Amino acid sequence: RPDDGDRDATATATGSRMYGGSDLELKCVNTIRALGADMPQAANSGHPGAPMGCAPMAHLLWAETMSYAPSDAAWYNRDRFVLSNGHACALQYAMLHLAGYDLSLDDLKQFRQLGSKTPGHPESFVTDGVEVCTGPLGQGISNAVGLAIAERNMATTYNEADMAVFDHHTYVICGDGCLQEGVSSEASSLAGHLGLGKLIVLYDDNLITIDGSTDLSFT
Repeated sequence: RPDDGDRDATATATGSRMYGGSDLELKCVNTIRALGADMPQAANSGHPGAPMGCAPMAHLLWAETMSYAPSDAAWYNRDRFVLSNGHACALQYAMLHLAGYDLSLDDLKQFRQLGSKTPGHPESFVTDGVEVCTGPLGQGISNAVGLAIAERNMATTYNEADMAVFDHHTYVICGDGCLQEGVSSEASSLAGHLGLGKLIVLYDDNLITIDGSTDLSFT
């Protein structure tokens, strides 16, 4: 991303908020949003809202934060990414395609079609680059706690003072529905108890559930 000095001095207005980033960064985010909307539209099935809303977070993670290798998706010290709100899978498919994983534009066009590489929820045994199967709310963030525990165990077992063999992070995007499930509370409590500092959770707090506003049942 360009330095602050390279940013356009005239911010782009979006409603009541002002965007202060570069034109290139905005174009990247909007490209992700467009893909996230096009896939459900073409399939006449799926969820475009969460992919569009989470696009800035995904761009920051994949473009500037995470370490990964599309040519070797099983690289042992890669950062792990878990999309806990699996219904937003169009976002993950867009990022895998743009990052250079084995997921073509034609694969994106087959979103939610029988036998495609882009099923209605992320499946680790179907799509290159997907770490765990997510969909049932709470499952993804709980799996991510397990991944972070595994990293801690491997680092404790194999790292040396002058060589960190395992030092990757686990990044999660989760939504309101994920955190309303009991299993996520148990898993998150365990993560806090163990002090899993390499588990990073981004909370898509959009204040809405199927039943209505989150303030009906969740604080």
